[in-house]
Amino acid sequence: MTGESAVAALLVRAARANDDYNPLQVAAIDAVLSRRFGLGPWDCAALRAKAEKVESATGDSVHLTRAIKDVLPLEERPAYLRDLWEVILADGQRHEQEDGLMRLVSNLLGLRDRDSAHARQYVQARMTEADDQRPLAR
Repeated sequence: MTGESAVAALLVRAARANDDYNPLQVAAIDAVLSRRFGLGPWDCAALRAKAEKVESATGDSVHLTRAIKDVLPLEERPAYLRDLWEVILADGQRHEQEDGLMRLVSNLLGLRDRDSAHARQYVQARMTEADDQRPLAR
């Protein structure tokens, strides 16, 4: 498993955490992969498809986070937590399973719950700001 596929697989795991892997979260994964790795739509879809297989085959998050720590230095990991929250919150809902996964993942990545909370709050504020920018339907 490459570091890139582990990064993508954990995004998939975050989206699947509440057993509802929906199109909004798939689009968010692709947006994160495009931004993080500079990939076009076809390459994002290919990496996501590979990541879906890796995620299904990987029993626990320890293996994924170990590979991620090899490619993401500590100072870049808070931004990755924001990426995970972006995927989780893409469907407009937050579930217990997702909160539990994020508590585990932030710890496994060498970060604190507070780092994850700040990342979530940042993403929520950005989403609210984006909603406020949308024109009202008539």
